[in-house]
Amino acid sequence: MTDLDIAEVAHRTGVPASTLRFYEEKGLITSTGRRGLRRQYDPGVLERLALIALGRTAGFSLDEIAQMFAPNGQPRIDRRKLSAKADELDRRIRELGVLRDSLRHAAACPAPSHLECATFRRLIDAAASGDVTAPGRRVPERR
Repeated sequence: MTDLDIAEVAHRTGVPASTLRFYEEKGLITSTGRRGLRRQYDPGVLERLALIALGRTAGFSLDEIAQMFAPNGQPRIDRRKLSAKADELDRRIRELGVLRDSLRHAAACPAPSHLECATFRRLIDAAASGDVTAPGRRVPERR
């Protein structure tokens, strides 16, 4: 298969050309050259961009994603990092479940006003402490 120009890659993947250029600057993808003013990419870039999109969706930073590729461009994904990210997602899902349940309760609470609803008050207190995902407890900030 022949190389794809930047517009074709952008069209096929939905990744804007500006993002493709940024990914190239970060070393996440490489162009094979230029045809006129347009960058050209090996068709394998489509799979690489799909892996980058999956990593971003899972919450990995671009630097973390860059480490998941060997110098030759082949994936070298650390299974421990995948497991740790899955554990982090499990925690986040539980926290969001608590937030969802608190909001549903507050929406249906029979108290005359939301400020008289104990659950809503806990939600407000949690927001004041910086963590609305787990009313009533504070989760340390991530750095």
